Amino acid sequence: MTQPGFFDLSHRYETLDAKPDPLVALNKLIPWETFRPQLRAALETAGQRAAPGSRKSAAGRKPWDEVLMFKVLVLQALYNLADDNVEYMIRDRLSFMRFLGLGLEHRVPDAKTVWLYREALAQAGAAATLFDAFDAHLKQNGYLAMGGQIVDATIVPVPKNRNTREENEAIKAGDMPKGWENHPAKRRQKDRDARWTKKHGRSYYGYKNHVSIDRRHKFIRRYTVTDAARHDSQELGAVLDPANTSRDVWADSAYRSAEIEARLKEERFRSRIHRRARRNRGLSEREEQGNKTRSKIRARVEHVFGHMVSAMGGKLVRTIGIARAKVKVGLSNLTYNMQRYTGLERRREAAA
Repeated sequence: MTQPGFFDLSHRYETLDAKPDPLVALNKLIPWETFRPQLRAALETAGQRAAPGSRKSAAGRKPWDEVLMFKVLVLQALYNLADDNVEYMIRDRLSFMRFLGLGLEHRVPDAKTVWLYREALAQAGAAATLFDAFDAHLKQNGYLAMGGQIVDATIVPVPKNRNTREENEAIKAGDMPKGWENHPAKRRQKDRDARWTKKHGRSYYGYKNHVSIDRRHKFIRRYTVTDAARHDSQELGAVLDPANTSRDVWADSAYRSAEIEARLKEERFRSRIHRRARRNRGLSEREEQGNKTRSKIRARVEHVFGHMVSAMGGKLVRTIGIARAKVKVGLSNLTYNMQRYTGLERRREAAA
């Protein structure tokens, strides 16, 4: 058996490009270096990276490049991989190695390193900063928030906790369940921020990803992450994008109330929120037709959530606590925008 040479590897990459490899477009079109200042600041805030010039000696193994590690997290979000899985896939897949700029002779970041790096971003609250940095890049390249905005929320499940009824009641009240104070290992494995909710008669446990997308380009423009029990309408004010060139706001009937309608009017938004029937009073024929018309536009947000499920490996989050969930969900939203951007850019190039 002969040892593979440079031209053998080059030929393998050529066969990957014939498919084509979606990671090539991400590498080509995403301005990875623009994230470096935010990434370095987050690592310094979390104490995982010394400030420039403060390191006393150059001895020892150099830390992983922050942009390379950020790209590892993007791979995780793109394929919804656990830390151990992403380490294995980087070692196994030529396309992953090329995306990261690694060769067969290079070492690969292990699962613990990936966890520590993401933990640093969680401690620094950097996910939102990175998301905003890419949104600024979108606007600089002509992708302004246009056509109005569509607001919705989707449940982000996490592994279920097996607690007793008394333990769940204590957690909901914000208290430490009895007996947990003497078991720190147990506490670390319990998610005290996630909550149960019901949708269409089914129970779900986890968090919610509240988003606002622009009607024109279908980019996520603003988002928040809450526990799953929080009502969708309570986050409307936090996700409304005042930068959209249109004042139209679409949402399903869960967002409709007299208070929200008054608030939208006060802030000079035009409500396109679905109407809903009230007790002893159904919708008129005109109102039903109006809802059907709104649904044709509002359905665009379902395309976003559908892409996350079908093309990005689902929405399951394998972390514990809302701080870590915010990083995972934020990176998922950012990675969706990156994929959407590369798709629009390729269409623009093809039309030129």
